[in-house]
Amino acid sequence: MTEHAPPPMTTTDESPDELRTRAKDWVVHIATGDATAADLREFERWRATSPRHAAAYAQADRMWRMLKTPLQAADSHGAKTSASRRDAVTRRGFVGGAIAASIAAVGGAMLVRPPLGMWPSLSELSSDYRTAIGEQRRLALAGDVSVEMNTRTSLNVASGEGPEQLIDLIEGEAAITVGDRPVKVQAGRGAVAAANAQFVVRCEGGDIQVTCLAGRIDVALGGKDADVAARQKISYRTGLGTVSAANPDVESSWRDGMLVFENAALARVIDEINRYRPGRIVLMNAELGRRQISARFKLNRLDAVVTQFQEVFGVKATALGGGIVIVS
Repeated sequence: MTEHAPPPMTTTDESPDELRTRAKDWVVHIATGDATAADLREFERWRATSPRHAAAYAQADRMWRMLKTPLQAADSHGAKTSASRRDAVTRRGFVGGAIAASIAAVGGAMLVRPPLGMWPSLSELSSDYRTAIGEQRRLALAGDVSVEMNTRTSLNVASGEGPEQLIDLIEGEAAITVGDRPVKVQAGRGAVAAANAQFVVRCEGGDIQVTCLAGRIDVALGGKDADVAARQKISYRTGLGTVSAANPDVESSWRDGMLVFENAALARVIDEINRYRPGRIVLMNAELGRRQISARFKLNRLDAVVTQFQEVFGVKATALGGGIVIVS
């Protein structure tokens, strides 16, 4: 990956524009995970240079928090963007003001398909139901169908009295319980059909995972389909994966206010935790990120997670405000 160089040290006589640019450089350098421990010490010295420096960083930090974790968002059409290009686009958009310029140039296209998922797409903003970061919501639909929406979830529900209840999961995760009236859930390029069943569908930038909790469900994509029984799961994007065993206590633990992990890489654990909290935990130690852990976290106590990491792994954590925490 092409690394961002740390912003150079500056003096107290910088112009307002120079100060704002420097502050944005620091926010991007830290949040994208390129900063070293020495960089962080340099940053703290820079921010303490004057009240103007501290205020400039606070403003830049607020702007960054408006973005939707740009480095984690996948391209909605499956195009693979290299890490170096993704970093460059992020930095240009945030630091150079290219976001505003692009909106002026291409108009509504930016809303239909936001670059790197920096903000909710037009389809998410116009969806029938949405949940915010950390929010969960329960819907009671016609025909004895209930939907539990997890954090950062958007979906549409078709009205009418047709033979089946139609749901379009745009992004996020939902647990669906259905009685006699069949339900069909469109997610990505595939669909899930079921009756008298309970299942979870998770959609992240076109990557779909479907877990059957009770009964049986049918998952179809591109003219092929798979029968998935209770305690089984399947994933797809452009083609159906294979049916495998699933642990409902792990796959749907969020419904009980928990996050449960079994032999999961710490980097994946942190990625999942970041879905539920504002800001971002940035892990800078790749070796530590590969460590396998089993853990249980309460969703209403995720602020204590960083402290637990410090106690268990002996890591250093630096809070930068706005929910951004650097773990090294």
